[in-house]
Amino acid sequence: MPVIAIVGAGPGLGIEIARAFGNKGFTVALVARNAAKLDALASDLRAEGIEAAGFAGDIYKPGTITEAFTSIKERYGAIDVLEFSPADQTLEAVGVLDVTPENLQPQIDFYLHGAIHAVRQVVPDMIAAKTGTILLTTGGGSVTPVPALANINIAAAGLRNWTLNLHNELKPYNIYVAHIAISAWIGAGHPGAAPDVIAQAYTELYATRAEPELHYIALDEQP
Repeated sequence: MPVIAIVGAGPGLGIEIARAFGNKGFTVALVARNAAKLDALASDLRAEGIEAAGFAGDIYKPGTITEAFTSIKERYGAIDVLEFSPADQTLEAVGVLDVTPENLQPQIDFYLHGAIHAVRQVVPDMIAAKTGTILLTTGGGSVTPVPALANINIAAAGLRNWTLNLHNELKPYNIYVAHIAISAWIGAGHPGAAPDVIAQAYTELYATRAEPELHYIALDEQP
C-alpha cells in the first residue's frame, strides 16, 4: 500500500488528511511531538480500518525528525506522499510594525526550516524512484498578507517561494510538489472550513497534479 507521512499531525486538519488518504488505501504515518496523542490518533484510524502509526518527532529538533522518518521507512517502506502542516500556538504573532529579528526567527525556524528538513528526508528516495508527492501547507497570509500576523506571514511566504521553486526543480523527476495556502478559520463552524472538507482538496491535488498551488478560501465565512 502507498504511504503518506503527515508532519504536524493533530486532531484537526491533520487527522482528516490522514483519514482522507487512508480511505483511499494509504498507510498513514503520523509525525508530531507528543507520542501519546499520536498513538491515540493512530488507534482511532486503525479502528476505522486504516493502517496507521505514530512516530514522535519535534520540528525544533531536526535529529528527531530524521529518526522519525528512519523509523517510518523501516516499518512501512518508501514514503509516497509527504504532507507538512504543523502549528505551534505558543509562537507569538506580531503586527507589521512590531516585527523584529527576535520575533521573526522562531517563525522561520518552525515553518521554513522545519519544512526544509522534512522534505530532505524524502526527496532522495523520490528522485531515485522517479515518483512522489510533496504537499506543503501555510496560512493564507503567505499569499494575501494579514498585517496582524506579519512575522508568521514572512515565514509562510518564504516557505511558499521555496515550495514553488521545488515544484519546478522536481517536476522532471515526476515528483509533484504543491503549496496549499488556507484562508479559513479551520473548524470554526463554517461548512467550507470544516477539516474534513479541506482535507478533500489534498486528495484532489494528489490525484490531478493540476497546479503547483492552491489557495483554499472558505467562501462561506463572514468577515
